[in-house]
Amino acid sequence: VLSRSMGIPFGGSIGIALYVGTAFSIALYVIGFAESFNSYFGFGMTASDFRLTGTIALVLLTVLALISTSVALKTQFFILAAIIISLVSIFSGSREFAPETVSMFASENSVPLEVVFAIFFPAVTGFTAGIAMSGDLKNPKKAIPVGTLSAIGVGLVVYIGLAVFIAYNINPEVLRTDYNILMKMAMFAPAVVAGIWGATLSSAMGGILGGPRILQAMSRDKVTPRIFGRGKGKNNEPVNALFLVFIIAEAGILIGELDVIARVVSMFYLTAYGFINISYFLESWANPDFQPTFKIKRWIGLMGFIACFGVMFKLDMFAMFGALVVVGSLYFWLQRKEIKLQSNDVWRSVWENVVNKGLKKLDAKSDETSSWNPNIILFSGESEHRSYLLELGNTVSGRTGIVTNFKLIIVKENSKPLAKTEQIVRDDDFRKLGIFGRQIKVENIYKGIENIATAFGFSGVEPNTIMMGWPKGLENSVEYSKMTQTLLHLDYNLLYLDFDRNAKFGDYQTVDLWWRETDSKNAEMMLNIARFIIQSPKWGKTNIRVLFLNNKNADSDIIKSKISKLVEDLRVKVEIEIINNAVEQRPFYDLIAQHSANTDLTLVGIPDYKIEKQAEFVLKTNQLFETIGSTLLVKAANNFNVLDLDFG
Repeated sequence: VLSRSMGIPFGGSIGIALYVGTAFSIALYVIGFAESFNSYFGFGMTASDFRLTGTIALVLLTVLALISTSVALKTQFFILAAIIISLVSIFSGSREFAPETVSMFASENSVPLEVVFAIFFPAVTGFTAGIAMSGDLKNPKKAIPVGTLSAIGVGLVVYIGLAVFIAYNINPEVLRTDYNILMKMAMFAPAVVAGIWGATLSSAMGGILGGPRILQAMSRDKVTPRIFGRGKGKNNEPVNALFLVFIIAEAGILIGELDVIARVVSMFYLTAYGFINISYFLESWANPDFQPTFKIKRWIGLMGFIACFGVMFKLDMFAMFGALVVVGSLYFWLQRKEIKLQSNDVWRSVWENVVNKGLKKLDAKSDETSSWNPNIILFSGESEHRSYLLELGNTVSGRTGIVTNFKLIIVKENSKPLAKTEQIVRDDDFRKLGIFGRQIKVENIYKGIENIATAFGFSGVEPNTIMMGWPKGLENSVEYSKMTQTLLHLDYNLLYLDFDRNAKFGDYQTVDLWWRETDSKNAEMMLNIARFIIQSPKWGKTNIRVLFLNNKNADSDIIKSKISKLVEDLRVKVEIEIINNAVEQRPFYDLIAQHSANTDLTLVGIPDYKIEKQAEFVLKTNQLFETIGSTLLVKAANNFNVLDLDFG
């Protein structure tokens, strides 16, 4: 159930823990039977005597299960009859041991509730036996919910009824010292003995029949060795798994301590029940295909999950952490095995639900101003430096940004588009960098980019940045210029990378950020990019320089002070350098070539220019790129502010 709902790692880890708990619970029931059996017939009452009697009982029960599951199940009807007769005998018995007064609170020397609960709890875990036996039921869809709920209801009434009856009819001191008091007060003592033996042996048989089937199911899912998945006979009886259950149960019998076994079993069962509850909550919350015939409120599953772990914490905090360490270790082990089921687990539905609600929240707050979180459409092409463009795109996006890479396939006019499934690109580079990959057919590169920029995105997380390589050639400068104007009209930030094939990104040690007074909007975006760059492991030790071009002979100290304040607000550690150019009035690109010749990555803002100046801009920019290393051209959209330095 858990594997199909929450995946193999969750289901397998809980299944193994539940299987071991079930096997140990057999020892618990058999030791309980041995104590009553030896006491009734006057056999030895030492731990070794209980181990011997328990081992004999375990062997007989295992042989019965090997002979026939059907016969073993039919014996349960006789056991049920014996239990009913024993209850009637107890409730109609003598009242001579009744206390004078009934105390509603525990006495000073009483055992703590936590200890009593831990010992008692395994006795009420049998209601899940029907689930383990589902493969042997004629109509499990009907029998499991009816049988499980009936077992819970009847068990609840019987246990509460017995507790109240005993409180009013047996003195606490007698109850504490005389383990055979129920037989002494019962109307017919042998019936009580038969009931005790029936209850313990029935529970043990439930574990012997159910435990191997849990192991068999896990082996079929490749969680445990395949040898335990093999069965015999027309009903595929899990004989191999049964022998392992026998070994574990026998180990529990040899331990011989009821209290110790009970506490271990309690932790494993509570862990399993907790995750069954949370799987119901997740399925009902996130999976539209989850339509159980028996409907309850989903929050009950969440409350059950919290309650289980709350009880575990209250019972034994160290045992709880121990159980979680065991289950957690199994989870990570199974996760590394990468076992897959044919059916999907609930986690896809959970993430879809989280994304759905998150998108609605983001869309509702889309008008609110917030810091820039890059959502980049990247056109990396198939060039030899594609990996570096992907790397820089991932770096610029930071920890919380999104990068979607588009591969554009040039086709002839009226060519059929790719199917939706064919548009998804699975690539090792993308997976390592956390980049989404897509591919589409286009007749024209520039028109294709415009169409993607216009239509791609989702409400609440619309792309805000276009990134691509710098087009070196001049032959398509007009189309390129028109595309740029369209992207700016759509209010995209633009990032164009000119990658130096020889120097690459150097030693990832130096970044230069060029700032002109007329270029302050681009400067704010470049400072944000610098902030993301220094958060990257590769660029973590880089030295960032802000080079401000002072063409108006303003006071250098004032400029430096104001830039320092702006940079401080963005929390970017930089070195500020003022280049005074009021007298010489040297061309901007000449200064870049002089100061950034050996820089690993240079950030330069794209100025506003007219379309007819496009060819000239491309030519001069290409000439600059011949003299410096890798360069990122930046054009900020309207979501960035103009940084007003106000030197006056």
